[in-house]
Amino acid sequence: MTIKQTIEFIDQELSQTLNDYSVWFNIGPELINYRPNIGWSIEQILEHVTLTNHYLLILIRKGNKKAKEQSLKVDLNQAVSNYQYNLGELEKIAEHKSFKWIRPEHMEPNSDKTVDEVKALLEEQIMECKEILEEIPNGEGILYKTTMTVNDLGKIDVYQYIYFLCQHAKRHITQMQGVKEEFSRLKEADRLEMTTYEL
Repeated sequence: MTIKQTIEFIDQELSQTLNDYSVWFNIGPELINYRPNIGWSIEQILEHVTLTNHYLLILIRKGNKKAKEQSLKVDLNQAVSNYQYNLGELEKIAEHKSFKWIRPEHMEPNSDKTVDEVKALLEEQIMECKEILEEIPNGEGILYKTTMTVNDLGKIDVYQYIYFLCQHAKRHITQMQGVKEEFSRLKEADRLEMTTYEL
């Protein structure tokens, strides 16, 4: 995969993330607020994703600025000619519970925004990532790397950071599906109990 194809792929992943999440904002108040036996409600998960995006975007913006500055000092064509597809190592991030990591306290949901506000924020964050990709269309993003401690990834470039944002969001879709399944089982058990009572 060339750098151009990689950028297009990440852009498609951003669009897919927004599309996948739109469903979860429209599931109704009972399910979105349901608190499972272990973990967060879907509303809290949605907020956590935007909180994480907020801090990832701080690093992505900084990386974007530095990468563009660096592109003026080096032979970009030469750098891109040595490019090797490097997103595969981030795919593990999308698998829920695939590694242990204690999230920082500032990424814990605090329920200070409405669901509509969280939805609007997520849309803004995804669109900003798309705009950043448009600013570095020729491979500039490979020129600056920042350390990512999650899953011992080490130094990753700007494109990888944006892809990480998508993978982290994908990880939490699995978690929300688990909450929905627990909610459905509970509702079914209640229905059966009511049916038995009526008999």
